[in-house]
Amino acid sequence: MIKLSKYEKETIINFNEGEKDATIYTFNVSLKRRLAEFSRCYPSLCYLTRSTAEGSVAYTIDKSRLSIRLVPPYSEERKAAARKYAKEHGFQIAASEKKIA
Repeated sequence: MIKLSKYEKETIINFNEGEKDATIYTFNVSLKRRLAEFSRCYPSLCYLTRSTAEGSVAYTIDKSRLSIRLVPPYSEERKAAARKYAKEHGFQIAASEKKIA
């Protein structure tokens, strides 16, 4: 087994307009867990096609189940509103976070 750097641990999502399936190849722990759970619940829509000793997996998933979400950065007004809400509702900063802030 080869030790890979974080740079080498990539995620590749591959699909085209002519086929109904997409392939997701990843080392990402969170994504692997979500894909495994989704494939257990919906085996006809998503299934494991490959797993390697290095820790990668490849899943085939129905393309209509795949979503790419782009999230714009928060405006200063939204950040201020979130801070105000947290203060009003008793949100406490952990001691380790206070040292960083």
